[in-house]
Amino acid sequence: MTRVAALLEPFFTERLHHQRNASPNTVVAYRDTFRLLLTFAQERLRTPPSALLLTQIDADFIAAFLRHLEKQRQNSVRTRNARLAAIHSFFRYVILQEPGYSATCQRVLAIPTKRSQRKLVTSLTRAEQEALLRAPGRTTWLGRRDYAIITLLLQTGLRVSELCDVRCEDVVLARGAHVRCRGKGRKERCTPLTRETTAVLRAWLAERAGSPTDVAFPSRRGDTLSRDAIERLLSKHAKTGSTSCPSLQSKRVTPHVLRHTTAVSLLQAGCDRSVIALWLGHESIETTQMYLDADLEMKERALAKTTPLRASPGRYRPDDALLAFLNGL
Repeated sequence: MTRVAALLEPFFTERLHHQRNASPNTVVAYRDTFRLLLTFAQERLRTPPSALLLTQIDADFIAAFLRHLEKQRQNSVRTRNARLAAIHSFFRYVILQEPGYSATCQRVLAIPTKRSQRKLVTSLTRAEQEALLRAPGRTTWLGRRDYAIITLLLQTGLRVSELCDVRCEDVVLARGAHVRCRGKGRKERCTPLTRETTAVLRAWLAERAGSPTDVAFPSRRGDTLSRDAIERLLSKHAKTGSTSCPSLQSKRVTPHVLRHTTAVSLLQAGCDRSVIALWLGHESIETTQMYLDADLEMKERALAKTTPLRASPGRYRPDDALLAFLNGL
């Protein structure tokens, strides 16, 4: 009987690291999946992970694990599908190493991904962006760092992992100012910087005074900021900004929301979808379709062009406050 440990360890060391040269983010995601799976197996089968047999994690067991993720852990369908992708990758490796278990592996590989509901993306209005930028107190070192981070995120739409990896040498402030980053799929790209963003980054990097290979936005201790740290600082400043812009209270401001905001701003400025895809480092131009769905201003302009015959242009708006209240119920 083959133990899972005998295959899982070479799956990470040989398959992912040496054969596929998987990115660190992929390795971490797969690691977390199998930590959850092995913990679930220990609780359900009363078997320690090191003694778990391959025959014990069949298709029925994997299906039960996926239900556990959705029901007990309250994971989204997208997270469930990401965990299943890691499991599928492992079982494709098992087929090559242990052909005798091919029937079990094929049944696991036949477990389909689940369709998920795609919600409209959240983005910030111009007033909300300005309130967020005003929030960091620029009399302190941390405030000036946070202001530079928010300015860069809003203008470039960098992913949070890309922002964490930006080094001082990646920010070019000479003629043709731009920032270089290594994005998803290890693709490198350059994003141009506006005059205002260039001025903010020039002042910050002068104060930062780091070597070319140092991170551009360090923590208080001088090391690399984590994703959680960036999410926390955005949440803190969004709460501060909500005092002057109450609509921020209803939005969960994350690095990805700022990325969506960049895309919607480019779309409203008349940029083509292919340009937006290049700007954000999307693999496919179809990914930018979600920003078209979320752009209410564009739909408002389309509505204004489709006025019915013998009707005044624009939406119906009741002229009485009480009628407006009743119509809104």
